[in-house]
Amino acid sequence: MPLSAIAINCTLKRSGGEQSSTDRMIGLLADELRKHEVEVRDTIRIADHDIKPGVSSDEGEGDAWPDIRRRILDCDILIFGTPVWLGQMSSLAKRVLERMDAFLDETDDQGRMPSFGKVAVAGIVGNEDGAHAITADLFQALNDVGWTIPSAASDYWVGEAMQSKDFKDLPQIPDPVKQGAAMLGANAAHLAKLLQQQPYPGVPEGS
Repeated sequence: MPLSAIAINCTLKRSGGEQSSTDRMIGLLADELRKHEVEVRDTIRIADHDIKPGVSSDEGEGDAWPDIRRRILDCDILIFGTPVWLGQMSSLAKRVLERMDAFLDETDDQGRMPSFGKVAVAGIVGNEDGAHAITADLFQALNDVGWTIPSAASDYWVGEAMQSKDFKDLPQIPDPVKQGAAMLGANAAHLAKLLQQQPYPGVPEGS
């Protein structure tokens, strides 16, 4: 079966306003995945949706998460995009991770969460330090709730601290960022294909 990917953009900016640097990074990663015959679907801008606080998969009337959850789990690869704020991932990125906590209780008869066999990668941008710490926190959380993390699975750009230059305003993408995206795309597609062909077997409860 053809591989598919979807992106979430955890910028604090809603659509229709100022362009997001996170969108540019997601676009770079998406282009690399397409080179490996991955169908890249929509980018979900989290700020446009009312995702309720909580740790279940449905927090009731008006909660946008159930549909976003469905769209994410319908794909083989998740591109998780977040800006750096105060040296950390955005609050919206944390909200997404908190809602994924429900996966821990949504296992099948082999103990597999709905995210088992699916790959997650990260795109991080900011004009302050924090990309390495965010990568560590993000991948630890995603792995806890069942996602598989490939080798070299994050690509990032951070500008000089206390300056105003943004990734979206760069006239050219730096070569190390382009090379990181290329490696990420190749590894993510390779691993997703392997998991599609040979899923995790899981372990029945009590074994």
